[in-house]
Amino acid sequence: MLEGKAIIGETDMLQAMQQDALNLAAKALDSFDVTEATDIARFIKKEFDKIYGGGWQCIVGTDFGSFVTHCFGCFIYFCVGSLAILLFRGSAASEEEQQPQPTQFSVMETLKA
Repeated sequence: MLEGKAIIGETDMLQAMQQDALNLAAKALDSFDVTEATDIARFIKKEFDKIYGGGWQCIVGTDFGSFVTHCFGCFIYFCVGSLAILLFRGSAASEEEQQPQPTQFSVMETLKA
């Protein structure tokens, strides 16, 4: 399990949804080697699609930046060791229509903080 090992960098999810994300990440890391980032991302994305409906996106890696527009309450970024996991439900709304504004960060900035 990830208890005490996962560090949440940023989220706007409800606590129960956050816990689901951490639990699924733990399950993925039990099933896949840490170097199999695509398999880990696929597993987490598909499970969140089953639980919360379609439209989820998952990015897993050690060095990436992002700028995404997401649905309110559907964003989490967390790290397990050097592995970063970004999970969000995409939004088709334009930036002007979206509340709150899109989230932008880089893994290195978050890890240094």
